[in-house]
Amino acid sequence: MLFTLLGIHQGLLVKALARWQVWVYALVHSVLLTVLTCSLAWLLGASTPLLLAISGICATGSLFATPAIIRSLGMDALIAMAYTIASTLLMPVVLFINLTVLSGDDFSLDLKSYAVRLVIFIFGPMMFAALFHALIKPEKLKRIHSKLAQFTIVLVFSFPLGLVGPFGAMWQKDSGYALELLAISVAICILFFIIAYGLYRHQGREASMIAAVSAVNRNVLLTYTVAGAALGPAFLPLIGAIQLPIYLQPLLVRWGTRLKQVPPQSADQ
Repeated sequence: MLFTLLGIHQGLLVKALARWQVWVYALVHSVLLTVLTCSLAWLLGASTPLLLAISGICATGSLFATPAIIRSLGMDALIAMAYTIASTLLMPVVLFINLTVLSGDDFSLDLKSYAVRLVIFIFGPMMFAALFHALIKPEKLKRIHSKLAQFTIVLVFSFPLGLVGPFGAMWQKDSGYALELLAISVAICILFFIIAYGLYRHQGREASMIAAVSAVNRNVLLTYTVAGAALGPAFLPLIGAIQLPIYLQPLLVRWGTRLKQVPPQSADQ
C-alpha cells in the first residue's frame, strides 16, 4: 500500500473518496454481488456452510494490493485505491448483515483487530505518503517510486502463498471436494468479473476493467481476522482455493489486452 500510495497525490485520493460514484461501486462490490452470488448458490443447492463461506467472500473488500496490480496493467491506480478503501470500510457492515441472515449461531466481529489493520494498512501508509510528498521534490519522488514499483508487484504475487495451506490440507484429505472448491472459486471470480465489467462498460474499457479486477480481488484474510470461526468450516479451504483464480486474473487480463493490441495480418502476409 505504501509503495503504491507514493505514486498517488493524497489530496486527489481524498477527493476521489468523497465522490458518490466510488461508494456506489463499494455497494456493487459487496451488497449487489452478495445478493446475486448467494442467491445463485442457494438455487444450485449449496450447503449452509458453503453458502456462509461464499457470503463472507462477497462481503470482503478489495485486496490492498489491487492498486499495485492495476498500475502493473497500465491503468489508473488512483480510482482503484479509492475502490479498495471504500469497499474495505463497507466490509464490516455487509459482513454483519450476511452473518445475521445466514448464521444460526451467535457471533461477534473483532472490530478492534479490524481498526488496527485499517491504521496499519490504509491510514498509516496514507499519512506517510502525504509526508513524503510534502518533503520530497516530485521529480525525485517519481524516480524513487519507479524503482519501488518493480518490487511491489513481486510482493503482491508472494502474498497468496500464506493462504493456500488449508486448501492443501483439504486436497490431501479429500481431493474430490478440493477440486469442487476450486471449481466454485473459479466460478465466483468469473461471475464477479463479468458483472462488474458489464455494469461499468458504458464508462469505457479502462473503467470497466478497473471495476472488474477490483471486484475479483478479495482481501479474504482481513475478513477472516474480523469474523473468524463465525464464517464456518468451509471458509478457510475456500479462500485457499480462490487464491489461484485471483492471482491468475492479472496475467490473463494482461494477456487478453496484448492480444487485442496485436494488429490483424493482411491476407497477403
